[in-house]
Amino acid sequence: MKYLCLVYLDRENWSACPDPVCADYAQKLVDRQVLLAGEALHPVDSATTVRVRNGQAQLYDGPFAETKELLAGFYLVEARDLNEAIRIASGIPPGEYGSIEVRPVRQLELGDATS
Repeated sequence: MKYLCLVYLDRENWSACPDPVCADYAQKLVDRQVLLAGEALHPVDSATTVRVRNGQAQLYDGPFAETKELLAGFYLVEARDLNEAIRIASGIPPGEYGSIEVRPVRQLELGDATS
């Protein structure tokens, strides 16, 4: 099953974990064949939030929600179950400075739709 491990950091700890440390952990996950994708994100100041209302796109600078911790990156992993996903997430280096949210990936229910 796929799990998304979302990395959250506050502004003060955005760069606390060096990139090579994160890259080393990601490589270990690649070697174990459990990392499907992973990327670090630019700081939240570079974000644009898009909301569509009545067919019109509305753009906002930055994130729409005001929170202390901001989305800093993600790891998409393949795990047997939630327990294994949590074990993987507990090794993600920026977790020492912020938090890691683990969420199962949901398959879209397409019914009888054809492509």
